[in-house]
Amino acid sequence: MKYTFLGRTGVTVSRLCLGCMSYGSPSWRPWVLDEAASRPFFRRAVESGINFFDTADMYSVGASEEVTGRALRELANLEECVVATKVFNPLNERPNMGGLSRKHVVQGCEASLRRLGMQTIDEKWVKRGRPQGTALQDWMEAEAELMKELGRPTAPSTTRQHR
Repeated sequence: MKYTFLGRTGVTVSRLCLGCMSYGSPSWRPWVLDEAASRPFFRRAVESGINFFDTADMYSVGASEEVTGRALRELANLEECVVATKVFNPLNERPNMGGLSRKHVVQGCEASLRRLGMQTIDEKWVKRGRPQGTALQDWMEAEAELMKELGRPTAPSTTRQHR
């Protein structure tokens, strides 16, 4: 496997990333593989040297993060892995379950950590642009709050490291 730096973060990732949108619950989309059917893909990725895995809170309404977290905890050395997830899309139609409000960004990150079963999210991406009604300052303060918990300077604008 060939590796490269992820932007200017200093983090080394495999040049191939396993996208995990297809793993979780077929009840979300008929083409999604359940946990048992997805396991060989994770095993092969890890055996091939892939250390970069991309999921999102909205994939299979959170089940993709759960499946990804369990597979990586079982099959990989988490210290070598880089796990990316995303925030923005609502997980359901209830109030405050999506968007980039301070409330959703912080709570969404905490929920992703629980579903992944990990202490850190290496990369958290915003799935879409800032929606109407969300002040840029509120969104940026939420990002800064999450960064402050780590005691590290903020990463480039499209990549954030959170606990």
